[in-house]
Amino acid sequence: MATMESLIGLVNRIQRACTVLGDYGGADNNSFSSLWEALPSVAVVGGQSSGKSSVLESIVGRDFLPRGSGIVTRRPLVLQLHQVEGDAQEYAEFLHIPGRKFTDFALVRKEIQDETDRLTGKTKQISPVPIHLSIYSPKVVNLTLVDLPGLTKVAVEGQQESIVQDIENMVRSYIEKPNCIILAISPANQDIATSDAIKIAREVDPSGERTFGVLTKLDLMDKGTNALDVLEGRSYRLQHPWVGIVNRSQADINRSVDMIYARRKEREYFTTSPEYGHLANKMGSEYLAKLLSQYLESVIRAQIPSIISLINKTIEELEAEMDRIGRPISLDAGAQLYTVLDLCRAFERIFKEHLDGGRAGGDRIYNVFDNQLPAALRKLPFDRHLSLQNVKKVVSEADGYQPHLIAPEQGYRRLIEGSLSYFRGPAEASVDAVHYVLKELVRKSIAETEELKRFPTLQAEIAAAANEALERFREESKKATLRLVDMESSYLTVEFFRKLPQEVERAGNPPNSTHPPSSTKSTNSAAPDGDRYAASNVDRYGEGHFRRIGSNVLSYIGMVSDTLRNTIPKAVVYCQVREAKLALLSRFYVQMGKKEAEQLSNLLDEDPTLMERRQQCAKRLELYKAARDEIDSVSWAR
Repeated sequence: MATMESLIGLVNRIQRACTVLGDYGGADNNSFSSLWEALPSVAVVGGQSSGKSSVLESIVGRDFLPRGSGIVTRRPLVLQLHQVEGDAQEYAEFLHIPGRKFTDFALVRKEIQDETDRLTGKTKQISPVPIHLSIYSPKVVNLTLVDLPGLTKVAVEGQQESIVQDIENMVRSYIEKPNCIILAISPANQDIATSDAIKIAREVDPSGERTFGVLTKLDLMDKGTNALDVLEGRSYRLQHPWVGIVNRSQADINRSVDMIYARRKEREYFTTSPEYGHLANKMGSEYLAKLLSQYLESVIRAQIPSIISLINKTIEELEAEMDRIGRPISLDAGAQLYTVLDLCRAFERIFKEHLDGGRAGGDRIYNVFDNQLPAALRKLPFDRHLSLQNVKKVVSEADGYQPHLIAPEQGYRRLIEGSLSYFRGPAEASVDAVHYVLKELVRKSIAETEELKRFPTLQAEIAAAANEALERFREESKKATLRLVDMESSYLTVEFFRKLPQEVERAGNPPNSTHPPSSTKSTNSAAPDGDRYAASNVDRYGEGHFRRIGSNVLSYIGMVSDTLRNTIPKAVVYCQVREAKLALLSRFYVQMGKKEAEQLSNLLDEDPTLMERRQQCAKRLELYKAARDEIDSVSWAR
């Protein structure tokens, strides 16, 4: 199974790619599917002064978030936590400043403020474009959180009256998605019935299946009161347990109290509390972080199939869109033909490099022959076909109304022919497996041919021509490999069976012996032409007789299996791999030579009015293919 780190890291990498290309959920004027919205995430929701920022800083163990009055968080902050091993130095990275590592977290706070102002100005307006921050530390768990602006009831000076509704709409756009985990922050010193976070969470998740309730400021409740009714689920029940948090006080923040000390104080608070002591092992920011990390991993694992389905569907849609748009160049017919042929040669060069080992991929063909084919041969159901019951049935039916006199010739042949028919499956499967490898290498080679990226129409033509050629090669290969199997059925190796009586004698089984020694191997059993046993007292209709027949056939099938294991790869390589290297686009070249100038122009057409759309398609296609590769990399690691 893939590890938690690899699954959460997978979503982290895809989210970063989404952000770079402008996919962060919400409305999209480009009518593209949003990959961001399909990815599981944890959205942090709370009203102003609910302790939301303190919870996040406690989970991270660092002071890094802007603080102040009014609406401080004015853009979504995608916070990705990466656990590193050992005593490595903690550092942070922003997606909009690639390569720069922040070790001073005061500068992280300043950069969040500056980057917020860059889009919103200093007018305290909000923006849906997220800031992407990664923190690498041995003190965190692998987790991704989206910090959203705090819910508010009134606009402050310098803000539009609509900001209250705008913030709510932004929060809803995240948490209404069925794959979003809601971290609802509520202060314990306020009535839970008035909690902004619980109110909006209940509207989008009425069953509470996706909501984790967090109760802050437990230490600030009036004396003589406690929050047990909430923490134990009596006041408002969720599917997941409530978690209580004790954050640093404002005095602690002003004195820059160390976060490690604050975490220790939090643990001490719960372990020594007469009200909450029995819940101490399920309270606190460290427990909350681990709980969310484990749950996020389980949600990602469950969502991977639907994410893959969305990616594949969107890739198909985007590639179809790219094929539809087309990209010409304004050159004469001779130059256009030269350009097309040159692009084809560049593609073929990369394709051959994949096959010959200059690039990765060709080794997968060897794996088909070295692992998949032998494994398929070993799994063939000869034990069922050559069971005592079936051998007896086939031999008896082959005799007709008269029992065989010496050896069941027709029974042997029918058993062998029936066994050999099983080899057709592995033969065809080997052909198909190599075909799919070659098709994938065509796809990769087209993608890796830089010169082709400007011309999706030509890409599609080359892909279609290459795949059409691969289909022809597959059909020829299938015919050749099945002929190998049919040849084995058409003419049996008689010498194999003629040697069996001699081997029985050499093993110490005299011709007139009633029963062969128990140590005699299956290949030393009676042969179909064993007329020297005609005078013996062997019961030709007893179980031992039929077992020897089955054993003899199985030995022969084993010999044929060894032969086909060597000959099938030869036929496949000759008919498919060799032909793909020599003649993948040979028919395509002939067709290009016959095309008129207008037809060539269509292959290389460039429509200025669609350039922006093409660029958007290309970027989004790159995102989804990168996401598919990321998912494949985790799948292989399982």
